[in-house]
Amino acid sequence: MRSEIIEVMNELLDEYVKAEPLNALLKSFIADKAAEHSIWGDITEYSHRMLGGESPFIREIAALTELLILTLDIVDDVQDRDNMEKPWMRCPQEQTINAILAFLMGFMGKLGQLVEHSPQTVPMIQETARIVSRAIDGQHKDLLGHCVESEQDYIAVVQEKSGSLIRLACYMGGFDAPQSDAAAIRLMNELADCIGIMAQINNDVKDVQRYDLKNDLLHKKRTLPILYMLAHCDGKFPALKLFYEGNMSTEQFLRHKPECLAFVADSGCIEYCRIIQSLYYNRAEELFSKIPGRSPWKEKFRETTFASYALDS
Repeated sequence: MRSEIIEVMNELLDEYVKAEPLNALLKSFIADKAAEHSIWGDITEYSHRMLGGESPFIREIAALTELLILTLDIVDDVQDRDNMEKPWMRCPQEQTINAILAFLMGFMGKLGQLVEHSPQTVPMIQETARIVSRAIDGQHKDLLGHCVESEQDYIAVVQEKSGSLIRLACYMGGFDAPQSDAAAIRLMNELADCIGIMAQINNDVKDVQRYDLKNDLLHKKRTLPILYMLAHCDGKFPALKLFYEGNMSTEQFLRHKPECLAFVADSGCIEYCRIIQSLYYNRAEELFSKIPGRSPWKEKFRETTFASYALDS
């Protein structure tokens, strides 16, 4: 995350959060996020500039994207009870809830200010709410677990949960951009869903190869590689289906660590996921070629969002 984005985020907190202890807590959350390789603000700025935008407020818009994504990340961690090393997981939960509310109010207040400078972007507030609501729908289905029984279910949930975050960053970049018309937005939305799917598959492949508390298998999640393994485990690793059906405890399943990791490596689930990922990469390239864009911003957008998946296609 660029230093100027961090500066804007902290300035926003000073404007909207006057209580010093809460202000300091929120800034510690931002500092933690800033230490990561966060690309959300970059996606917003590159979307804006490749679509012909020259808004003097694009830095503020990019900071708002980072702020909202951080808020959703915090909510996700609180729900999943993982990433326990994060400051928002180490502090009392009631303080984290206040932090979430403060971030949301700051986001809404600042976005309202920016829209005042450009009345034609008033629909931006409603559309932003729709995109975030779509992401929440996907997250809730993911929490319920039973909503994913097939590859089609998985893709649908990932489009909502992960694709919506990319949509958000891109849509925020459309602020006052001359080429951000209805046709461009439709293309960007589908492209965002493709990027979200590729990114989630990548994460799920990594998660299934680890055998600690972050492993999706131990939480009985039904990700794309796990769906494949469940369909091919009979006779090869029956403990997996026994565990998922509730006929084996977590403690018993943990005793099968060597066999589980071997099955993950030999089942073909990783290769299968890479094939599916390559299909969405090809579709992303097709969509991207149809989107108007200025250099070097269009190239920067591609490099930041989905160019790396070409290595796996």
